Amino acid sequence: MKINRRQFLLLGGFTTITTGLFGWQLSSANANSSKKGLLLRFVSVADTGTGTKGQYDVAKAMDVYHQKNPYNLVVLAGDNIYNNGEMSKIVEVFERPYQPLLKKGVKFYACLGNHDIRTENGDPQVKYPSFNMTGRYYTFTRNQVQFFALDTNNNADWKNQLSWLNKELSLSKARWKVVFGHHPIYSSGQYGTNNNFVKMFTPLFKKYKVQLYINGHEHNYERTNNINGTTYVICGAGAGNRPVGRSEWTGYSTSNLSFAAYDVYADRIEISGIGIDHQVFDQGVIKF
Repeated sequence: MKINRRQFLLLGGFTTITTGLFGWQLSSANANSSKKGLLLRFVSVADTGTGTKGQYDVAKAMDVYHQKNPYNLVVLAGDNIYNNGEMSKIVEVFERPYQPLLKKGVKFYACLGNHDIRTENGDPQVKYPSFNMTGRYYTFTRNQVQFFALDTNNNADWKNQLSWLNKELSLSKARWKVVFGHHPIYSSGQYGTNNNFVKMFTPLFKKYKVQLYINGHEHNYERTNNINGTTYVICGAGAGNRPVGRSEWTGYSTSNLSFAAYDVYADRIEISGIGIDHQVFDQGVIKF
């Protein structure tokens, strides 16, 4: 069959459109298939409660990330209200900065930082509904991931808390175990590694196969390599930042304002460090 030039051009244009549509469908299918098997996505951030531009910048980046990568859980790892944990500031340092996420039903699960306990030992924050704390230390489970929130302050009820943690870890049937508290265990930042915490926590983590520990206090981002089965993530640059170095076990570190995101699958957790420019600056994997 012969076709004239006009028919050829029309056919060519149709082919281009069809190919373009097919290519879009294929790329969309590939994008969806790359997330096949996703059990849970959550993010973490800490040392947030300033109400300053830095906090709003990180909060905005968290919302932009949510638009493309939906999640409904945020680990809020302490120092939720500066400087003294005053609940009178809750609107300016929590409800307003995270309003877009809160309106979408995203739930924040908090723990107490050293600044938070300066007012009534942090009890008003424990009772604040939007922090979803069922106690000074507590646990909850989301789709094969069990979270254990700790009070890591000096005045914590350490005897009962450690007994509780040992019991809850021993009873856990979850595939993934994530512990979070405000203070670091391993750190290359201002405060450095807490040797008392290393002795206190790491044997439990190793015994019960805790794969991830999340904290703040250091105003930076740092992800360790696997240390005896556990990866440690500091996400304390949620409003301000300080310099950070590197240690032999550091996977990545930066002082950039940022938060961390986690995609949980049956065989791995993919960790991303995300800055206020909305770019992923670090990627790590925890293998099951």
